[in-house]
Amino acid sequence: METISKNTQKQIGQFVAEDFRTAAVFSKYKIDFCCNGNRTIEEACTKKGIDNNILIDELEAVLNSKTDQTIDYKSWPLDLLAEYIEKKHHRYVEEKTPVLRQFLDKLCKVHGERHPELFEINELFIGCSGELASHMKKEELILFPFVKKMVKAKLENSAVPSPPFGTVENPIATMMQEHDNEGERFRKIAELSNNYAPPADACNTYTVTFAMLNEFEQDLHLHIHLENNILFPEVIKLEQQFG
Repeated sequence: METISKNTQKQIGQFVAEDFRTAAVFSKYKIDFCCNGNRTIEEACTKKGIDNNILIDELEAVLNSKTDQTIDYKSWPLDLLAEYIEKKHHRYVEEKTPVLRQFLDKLCKVHGERHPELFEINELFIGCSGELASHMKKEELILFPFVKKMVKAKLENSAVPSPPFGTVENPIATMMQEHDNEGERFRKIAELSNNYAPPADACNTYTVTFAMLNEFEQDLHLHIHLENNILFPEVIKLEQQFG
């Protein structure tokens, strides 16, 4: 049985990297495990005014429960993880963005007068969708291809060509800053939407749109977590092996 009662100095991102099921516990208490995954349990609990012991008990319950659905992303080769992020999370954003933009436009026209917060939610999502599109292209065209080259070079025991961006830490720093920006943008969307709870006069489109925004944010959290807490640190370590 795993016990973590004496491990309040362990970073949140480490817990989630080792077992993604713990993300549900952190989400329950509105503790950001993706963009701010470098905080300890103690720091996060102090900021949120949460009793350490309550959070730890719930984390231990999750960690000690048996499930076949836990995916050990940390064990994946880096080229496979990059490919997975692109095929699963990037494609998800590309598929859902036009639908959400259409629905939000409709809500503003139909419900905007009674719910003016919809205009700000719509504006925030338009900004997010544009930034994410640019962000993902940079990963797909610049960072991820170099990750795959490094993995191939290591397997073949060959040299890796020098990238145009210097060290991988440069694009990674940019990607992480952009993750922070979109995480903050979605925090505002969640706040404006009362944590995606549709109002009493909501139509079906209203309800579906808020449910889709909630799902979009959850997917974004996993997307950012996989990069910030697993892929990026390992990519930096891999590059150092060619030093």
